[in-house]
Amino acid sequence: MKANKSILLLTLLAAVACAAAALCGTPQGTARLDAAFAAAQSAVENAGLVPRRSAPQERETTALSVPAPESSLPPFTAPSPTPPAGSGTDENATPKIIPTTIHGGMVLTNETSYELDLGALVNEGTGVRLGADAPQVLIIHTHGSEAYAPDPVFPDYHPTDTFRSADADYSVIRVGDELAKCLEADGISIVHDRNIYDAPSYTGSYAKSGDAIQKYLQKYPSISVVFDVHRDAIGDSGVVYKTVSEAGGTPCAQAMLVVGAAENGLYHPNWQQNLKFALYLQQKALEKHPTLMRPIALKKGRYNQQLACGSVILEVGSSGNTLSEALGAVRLFAETAGPALKALQKN
Repeated sequence: MKANKSILLLTLLAAVACAAAALCGTPQGTARLDAAFAAAQSAVENAGLVPRRSAPQERETTALSVPAPESSLPPFTAPSPTPPAGSGTDENATPKIIPTTIHGGMVLTNETSYELDLGALVNEGTGVRLGADAPQVLIIHTHGSEAYAPDPVFPDYHPTDTFRSADADYSVIRVGDELAKCLEADGISIVHDRNIYDAPSYTGSYAKSGDAIQKYLQKYPSISVVFDVHRDAIGDSGVVYKTVSEAGGTPCAQAMLVVGAAENGLYHPNWQQNLKFALYLQQKALEKHPTLMRPIALKKGRYNQQLACGSVILEVGSSGNTLSEALGAVRLFAETAGPALKALQKN
């Protein structure tokens, strides 16, 4: 049995190597190679050769707080613990929704082994620049079916699955619509991809959205910023947490920026550029709305962020929030992100 497993492992590694040789240098090679790697990894896990990976939604992290320059930031409290993360709720159960505020600031929840000097990264600033040509920013949704809790403001919203919807008018794609509208009001040129890449199958959604991002970047070389807009899922069986911010004087959801460091071995040499861009946006948001942003999450994955140095995941709210609360949060985020992006525009 042990010999058979070793043969299987060698076969899978050879298949990935062949895929790498075949796809090297092709426009869509990177994303498809990742998909081949993921398939091989899954097969190895199923054979019992390595421990099975955790679900993408699991967020058990340790906060690493690094102060930014005192002259540029207001004081912030230490981050409160993130409620236990899970895969949602039993679709036949009625979940208990509990409000929570996850205090952030210039703080990083670091799931990697990298040791970082956030103060130095903040001082270096972002190298991202917006060109004068249009479009400048791409908004996309790798998990476009992600949706929110029932909302009396939207009585026609009916989930097609637990906290998910195939109707883009009620899913996280609607939040992307609002982000696009707000940024355009600040003079930022936007392309918004409203396609759903996680249905009918959740598997392979990043490979599919990665192909789309590459096509947009080839068609519009002027794009320098990519927002992959999601909503978070925090909770466990029977309990779901909704994030709450008092930003703007009205309760709304919180937002979170996620950066991938590709500690899983995938090619991603410029991940610190994405992190510095996230720190730039985080700092601008907190100067006006101190409770809006959760700590930035630094992950071991890559999330297609190797494709642009101004690429981040923007998580708006959690599954316990309503669409109205998420829309309120993304408006406040855009209120500072718009001018911040405008300041990066080349003359």
